[in-house]
Amino acid sequence: MMSRQTLIALAGALVLGLLAVFVANSYLNRAEDKAYAAGTTNVAVAAAPLAYGTDITADKIRFVDYPNSSIPPGAFTDAAKLIPQGRKRVALMPIAVNEPILGTKISGEGQGASIAALLPEGMRAAAVRINDVSGVAGFVQPNDSVDVLVTRQLPGSDNSQQVSDVLLQNIRVMAIDQQSKNADGTPKVAQTATLEVNALDAQKLALAQQVGELSLILRKPGEQNNPVVETVSLNDLRYNMYGGARYPAPAVVGSFGSDAAQPSATPAVAVSTPRPARHWSRVRAKPAAPVDTSKQIEVYRGTKSDQVKVGGYGR
Repeated sequence: MMSRQTLIALAGALVLGLLAVFVANSYLNRAEDKAYAAGTTNVAVAAAPLAYGTDITADKIRFVDYPNSSIPPGAFTDAAKLIPQGRKRVALMPIAVNEPILGTKISGEGQGASIAALLPEGMRAAAVRINDVSGVAGFVQPNDSVDVLVTRQLPGSDNSQQVSDVLLQNIRVMAIDQQSKNADGTPKVAQTATLEVNALDAQKLALAQQVGELSLILRKPGEQNNPVVETVSLNDLRYNMYGGARYPAPAVVGSFGSDAAQPSATPAVAVSTPRPARHWSRVRAKPAAPVDTSKQIEVYRGTKSDQVKVGGYGR
């Protein structure tokens, strides 16, 4: 039977052996990770510009070496997975030359050009009518952020009661038509824009297109929404600092100092009060003494006269 000291020695040796194995294994794993990160892997990229709906074929892709530590998520490293035999894929958004082909930018195996696969959970794709003016002269591109304005006529009014409102803010553009050129190669003016909205905003867009005209306003990426929006009418189409309601409230008429530019909690209203009727006083001056610096004049107000002393005006 082994003594107590022998058992303690064996247990200590076993613990030290396990610790040595753990340290060695960690060292080898780190070395393998460094070797892998320092290596490269072939990643599929676009060999030609791929527009929306373009078929992904072997002549439109090529493989380039990417550092293993910089491979984009969703990239393809195998041509057989990117282009399955007998099952085509198409581009769902523009892909530039030498840009990695990602699974989020192309359709599934055997599927057509449907942008439904690009919609986040709970979002909808809504198409709106635009033209070269309302579409910011063609500068709105997919993945841009826009505000949507609606210009409409108030119910039961004539054309002088047209108003413009901010309908939606910070909306992502999913697509602008499907082609950027006509068959003869001339530029094509986009007629529709597909916007990514929730279900309620999709209803607003559908109703707004029936009652008015929509316009897209290109906005800076990442800009915060404006919590204060106003309705603009024909009365606001003038260059006048006192015309129309604004936020913050305009300065009171006649206040041109620094206080005029400060926002106010309540709208400043210029109140015009009627002036009282002006009564002109008839003034008659008595003959003054030859040398007298303090003179008196008699002022008549109606039938009543008052003596008023004045000084320092000697002749």
